[in-house]
Amino acid sequence: MPTGANSKKKYTYVWVSAIILLFGTFAVYEITKRIKGGTMVENDRMSTGMQHKPLAFVVNDGKKRKVPDFAFYDQDSVLVTNTDYLGKVYVVEFFFTTCPTICPIMTENLVAIDQMFQTEEDFGVASFTINPRYDTPSILKKYAQKYGITNANWHLMTGDRDKIYQLAQEGFYIYASEEQDAPGGFEHSGMFALVDKNGYIRSREDQFGNPLIYYRGTITEKQGVNDEGESQQITILKEDIKKLLAE
Repeated sequence: MPTGANSKKKYTYVWVSAIILLFGTFAVYEITKRIKGGTMVENDRMSTGMQHKPLAFVVNDGKKRKVPDFAFYDQDSVLVTNTDYLGKVYVVEFFFTTCPTICPIMTENLVAIDQMFQTEEDFGVASFTINPRYDTPSILKKYAQKYGITNANWHLMTGDRDKIYQLAQEGFYIYASEEQDAPGGFEHSGMFALVDKNGYIRSREDQFGNPLIYYRGTITEKQGVNDEGESQQITILKEDIKKLLAE
């Protein structure tokens, strides 16, 4: 009769086999999460299994969604428009410098991404503050210095509040709102959008063929997952940036 480790292995195999018989292969995905670097991460459903597929266009009403026109001043008090990003692959975020919760994590992730592509002249980041009354160019400059942001294609932008909110909510469908009860006085989603060289919003598709649309910016690769069980998406964002740079 099996004992010790052999017995445990036998019962584990029986348990897994029973789950497969009862619930099918979908359950296998749920139980085959593996440990990397001390954290639990999702299986290859959104990573290696999708990394060779071309990125999808995000479509609304049958039309490919393109970044709308914008014009804001950056941390160097230079007027930056959407046309300045044409020919570049870039990541879009909405943040504010006094954010006490998710923004530091988002910035940490973007700095890591920027460092990975520091030799790529056609890579950039567009950061739009949702607190433009406080985040003046000089404040954004200090923020950039604090995080070591030196990429000439990384613009931290400020300007008319209503236009920034319109860009977030109507241009990217990324939630941003001024709310007194929220930490720091503002509420936002913490998602990143990825834009190709022609100004189209792109993303990979999930296992059902639906565009992911946005990438979770609030969990680092080192963290792996958050307290809600959501997995980091910085790894797949890096993979997808590579794809667009190669197009």
